[in-house]
Amino acid sequence: MPSPRHVASDTTPGDVTATPLPVGPERLRKRADFTEVMRKGRRARHPLLQLVALHTDSDTTRVGFSVSKQVGGAVIRNRVKRRLRMIVRGLDWVPGVDLVIVARSGADSASYGELTSIVSQNARKLRLLSGVDA
Repeated sequence: MPSPRHVASDTTPGDVTATPLPVGPERLRKRADFTEVMRKGRRARHPLLQLVALHTDSDTTRVGFSVSKQVGGAVIRNRVKRRLRMIVRGLDWVPGVDLVIVARSGADSASYGELTSIVSQNARKLRLLSGVDA
């Protein structure tokens, strides 16, 4: 039996239905895009995370993650990235922004709630959230 995560949402009654995950912004994937954001973007810093944002002419928002080996081993880094992806999906971003979230050492020991408040706080500083007056 497939896991509930992989079951289509239009299944027949009696079947396990999946709860759709929130759809967030697109991913920033190319090295050149990361480099441009890191060189030209505005920054909001916190001891555990740094947000770097660059406004674009696009209608979409793209987010990339940078988690170095200083944060921890592969398992730890992937856990931090999963948490950050879920946090980003839950926020209402303004369109036309490329964003890089840089995790710093210590981010691995922060709780999900702490990371959520840090990302929200820094995003408000940069005026990246829809409907928020900063």
